[in-house]
Amino acid sequence: MASSSSVLNTGSGPSMTDPVRYPVSASSPVRTKRAFVLVLLTLLVPGSAQLVAGDRKLGRAALRVTLFVWAAILLSGVLLLLDRSLVISIVTNPVTSLVLVVLLAALALGWAFLFLNTLRLIRPVLLAPKARPGVGIALVLALVLGSGSVGYSAYLLNVGRNAIGSIFGSGPALKPVDGRYNFLMMGGDAGDDRTGRRPDSLSVLSVDAETGQTAIISVPRNFQNAQFSENSPMRAIYPDGYNCGDECLINAINTEVTNEHADLYPGVDDPGAQATMEAVSGTLGMQIQAYVLVDMQGFSTLIDAMGGIRIKAGGWVPMSGYFDEATKTHGMPLGWIPAGDQTLNGAQALWYGRSREYVDDYSRIQRQQCVQQAMLKQLDPATLLSKFEDIARAGTKVVESNISSSQLGSFLDLAIKARGKDVKRLTIGPPDFDPSFSTNPDFDQIHDKVDQLLASASAKGAQSAGVSDDGLMAVPAGGAGHVQAAPALPAALPATVTAAQQPSPSDFTPVTTTPDGEPITEEMLTQLKLAGDEEAIRQLVATNGQCAPL
Repeated sequence: MASSSSVLNTGSGPSMTDPVRYPVSASSPVRTKRAFVLVLLTLLVPGSAQLVAGDRKLGRAALRVTLFVWAAILLSGVLLLLDRSLVISIVTNPVTSLVLVVLLAALALGWAFLFLNTLRLIRPVLLAPKARPGVGIALVLALVLGSGSVGYSAYLLNVGRNAIGSIFGSGPALKPVDGRYNFLMMGGDAGDDRTGRRPDSLSVLSVDAETGQTAIISVPRNFQNAQFSENSPMRAIYPDGYNCGDECLINAINTEVTNEHADLYPGVDDPGAQATMEAVSGTLGMQIQAYVLVDMQGFSTLIDAMGGIRIKAGGWVPMSGYFDEATKTHGMPLGWIPAGDQTLNGAQALWYGRSREYVDDYSRIQRQQCVQQAMLKQLDPATLLSKFEDIARAGTKVVESNISSSQLGSFLDLAIKARGKDVKRLTIGPPDFDPSFSTNPDFDQIHDKVDQLLASASAKGAQSAGVSDDGLMAVPAGGAGHVQAAPALPAALPATVTAAQQPSPSDFTPVTTTPDGEPITEEMLTQLKLAGDEEAIRQLVATNGQCAPL
């Protein structure tokens, strides 16, 4: 009579002694090895463990899904090379991103189910007692690495999707004007001591739609007689410009329109921001298509979410105390930001961009530009991935824009193209204009300078790093993160001095000592403040407008 084992070995079906499918007959070392192999198969090729050792129908279905996912990843990689903006648009689109979130969540759950099924196939009771903890740990680690990573990706994509929906609008896509996209960047200040939100920082970011070549135009907060664009409803109220006296600074438009003229902008989410954009557009003689407003009160949250920013500060900056209306001086500073290489947390970065004690607004503008550049430079892929959730959540509290979310793909693609290209800049004030220019501006002169700037920053007119013949500042290549603000125009220099005659913006040494060589310290500045020697402090911190991102 034939043995039972020989009977089992006949036929085309699997042998009952096959250690992969039937581990009962295998030795203890083989069972342990089999367990680790099944875990590895489920991690690397989901469904393959079921195909060789379990439910083959389940294995074939899971393997089809695995092959489909691999094909989708491969196709995405090819599309990134051929049409990067299309891939970004798919990920940022509210509908397609929701579909991706659901699919990723389903994949994560399905993969987790396969790991549990693999645990059943392993049959831990058959393993040697010493091998069970190791196999269990390996399976948990593989589940976290595989299913957990996909699930977390779905979560982060949903966080980003919600952030995009909170920050950006849903209007029609923008079309370039004369081959450029023009955005107004506003830093809004709505502190407890303020009535309404005032955009104290105004910069126009003009980007060539083909190459990403970028130009930045800064408008001082104290600019007067701003001209509204021809299609602005505010032009009927101020046909000759915003000229109601010293109170009519350009940063007051937001509050006035919000409180008194919102009815002129039916259906507009933020009439004040829209009117400010129209005023900057008319003043510069260029069509600005959208705005991005950063709330400075929440700005520190975003900086902290990034892990701080790194800068080289040209001079000491006070974190100003209360303002005494009687003496027209600030009280004892809450603290000081030293000159030299610094890593600023959110609160310090906020003060670094806001403080104007002992210096003028133009020094503050330069520091604000430097903070923006440091953020762009340090918001690299590693920082974005490691701190994405905190950054996205902070962004919803800090940033507001009327840019359509449907166009983020093309704009992010332009931002990538802009990296490594020269950035040209113009300030409607020192060092490009006389300090009194913002009070009595010559709009023809502004328009000429703006036209020159945009021509030099066009796809055909871009020049190599350095200073152009027209006197406009060209910032060394290296991307937006390498842009550096020019030093303030000293009051003693004639008004005709332009950026072309100024020292290189990156060529400065932080002032850390007095003219006698004594180190400047917080204790020294405090003693001067207590002694009422404001002029001595003013001289020691005069260079604090100089700044470079690290």
